[in-house]
Amino acid sequence: MPNLGVVAHAADDLRIEALPEPEPRADEAVLEIAFGGVCGSDLHYWRHGAAGASVLREPMVLGHEISGTVVRSAADGSGPAAGTRVAVHPLTPHGDGSTPWPADRPNLAPASSYLGSALHLPHTQGGFARRVALPTRLLHAVPEALPLDVAALAEPAAVAWHGLERAGDVRGKRVVVIGAGPIGQLVVAVARHHGAAEVIATDLHDLPRRLAEAHGASSLAATDGAAIAALHADVVVESSGTVPGLASAIEAARRGGTVVLLGLQRAGDVPAAVATAITRELTIVGSFRFADEFDDVIAALADGSLDVSGIVTHVLSADRALDAFGIAADASISSKVLLDFAADPAGDDIG
Repeated sequence: MPNLGVVAHAADDLRIEALPEPEPRADEAVLEIAFGGVCGSDLHYWRHGAAGASVLREPMVLGHEISGTVVRSAADGSGPAAGTRVAVHPLTPHGDGSTPWPADRPNLAPASSYLGSALHLPHTQGGFARRVALPTRLLHAVPEALPLDVAALAEPAAVAWHGLERAGDVRGKRVVVIGAGPIGQLVVAVARHHGAAEVIATDLHDLPRRLAEAHGASSLAATDGAAIAALHADVVVESSGTVPGLASAIEAARRGGTVVLLGLQRAGDVPAAVATAITRELTIVGSFRFADEFDDVIAALADGSLDVSGIVTHVLSADRALDAFGIAADASISSKVLLDFAADPAGDDIG
């Protein structure tokens, strides 16, 4: 089959193209991609030609939530052998020569590259193609028991895992998740895995709330301000990335509670109920990507203790990427959409 890829050229200009075969460097393996998850940043590149400060200036292959099989090992002998099934950790940490950052938190390195990111020029090409060459340091072997469609969720699940762990130990605690989109659904799953006594999810739409309930959460309409204010949660994870969601997160936290800012807010000034945060002595922490949790997430997915069943709502063949992006952009169905790069053209499995 041709090396089909999903390439963003500009706002509203997403193309499915035949790409050249990868030419790996000595420390790169050639990976046959099985599945790729459509992320919010992919949608931003498609809709706006930018994701925050990362602006498209040249064509870029999208995708950083990917799994596949090594078909050609690295020439320098590093990394997994041909035939190894892997999930991909998309971060390469870099400093900028002047900004300090903690060495044990690579996600905070100020000049890092991420697969499918336009932050740097040339852009860091992503993994939405049938065959890609990737540095072996990004490849993490997955157990045979872990299906590759589930392995493609390792990256977003690690984002959720990292966010929850920014709050500390949640065992026996009440956890509220503001925004039950795909990341919010994964936060619910991780909170259950980590032993939270109670998990409550809020969302504007019915279907995301039902999906959260299927994973053992209770749910509230995001518009029910009185009920949200009455939650008095030990930990609140704001995963909507919206100003109303931030207000709800602060309102939902008990006195002395913790609020995790996981959803990326808009650039610039954002209004917040700071007086409430002060008088309740809230601990407010940011969460960005993830650090060293990736292998823990893979292990939890493989042994089934991290239950992500039902979070993927649609699987479409890669040649239907435009359809897949449209579905993923529909907040009313909380869509986690996977592209299947091994499927026959126009194949799909809609769950």
